Amino acid sequence: MIIKSSKSIRNGYREISELCKETNEPVHLTVNGEGDLVVMDITAFYRRQRQLDVREQLLAVEADRLRGAADIPATDVITEARAMIQSIVVVDENG
Repeated sequence: MIIKSSKSIRNGYREISELCKETNEPVHLTVNGEGDLVVMDITAFYRRQRQLDVREQLLAVEADRLRGAADIPATDVITEARAMIQSIVVVDENG
């Protein structure tokens, strides 16, 4: 976890931006020693967002399965999973 004071973004935006891009990690900004904001590279943000979307979809499918929804052939599941994974990779490559 990278932690910086809020002054560091006021006085060194470019350095914070480069740090986010180099590490692909969010930077936690503090005010008076307390957590205040999290800043991250836009590509990393969209990748994480897409990962969360995929997880939500998988949880919805699992909930349907537990409620007794009809089974889906494994080949269909694999095809769909590969498409979801590819969509994350494309976001990584294109931002």
